[in-house]
Amino acid sequence: MDWIQALILGIVQGLTEYLPVSSSGHLQIGQHLLGVNEVGGLTFDIVVHVATVLSTLVILRKEVTWIFKGLFIWDGRLNNQQRYAINILISMIPIGIVGLCFKDYVDAIFQDSLTVVGTCLLVTACLLALTHFYQPTEREKISPIHAFVIGLAQACAVLPGLSRSGSTIATGLLLGNSRKNLAQFSFLMVIPPILGEALLDFKHIVAPSAEYIAEHGEAAQIPMTALVVGFLAAFVSGCFACKWMIAFVKRAKLIYFALYCAIVGALALYFA
Repeated sequence: MDWIQALILGIVQGLTEYLPVSSSGHLQIGQHLLGVNEVGGLTFDIVVHVATVLSTLVILRKEVTWIFKGLFIWDGRLNNQQRYAINILISMIPIGIVGLCFKDYVDAIFQDSLTVVGTCLLVTACLLALTHFYQPTEREKISPIHAFVIGLAQACAVLPGLSRSGSTIATGLLLGNSRKNLAQFSFLMVIPPILGEALLDFKHIVAPSAEYIAEHGEAAQIPMTALVVGFLAAFVSGCFACKWMIAFVKRAKLIYFALYCAIVGALALYFA
């Protein structure tokens, strides 16, 4: 992987992590088009995912600070920040189970398949389109039950091509949650799972098992220049996409992204 390929893939990751179009699916498509099929690409994936987490923390720094300021204050009952943090923890339960118990199985079955990516992009398109045709009455606060259901949607999005942000935002909207709060919650709830996923993947780099080497071969080394360029590209584009998407969800409809996912999904299936 050279620095130009890293720049392109970093921008793709940063933009698509927050846009409801599937970052994992677009990364696979981008790697396929650029001819980047190195096992060492796992290192690159970790780097750009961590970069997008940092971009979330930068854009939502006021919200993160607000949560931590009230998290350890106790006056006999739960405050708003503690309720918010509990909802995030509840939303993490499904993805935690999937990540710890089934991640390697899912990766082995579904990764590196344009057919799976194309199919899941079409599913994402259908889910986003539903928010255009079904619009229940909005409620102001996200309940713990709704947080768990949104977490289930996030767990399903381990499949490449099924958008994490698209699934969580669309599910929240279909449940009748406020647009104003949903995008922010959706982006904050993915921070722990993304970091957790990066740690699980990191073990394959530091100490790959014999089974992993037998299946994937020895990891190729990616130049440090490519990693740095990819990180910066993902961080800068992630900051832009995160800020823009929050504003977009508050005022616009997701049908345009549904059309985009349908077109890209159909093309992925055609060239698979």
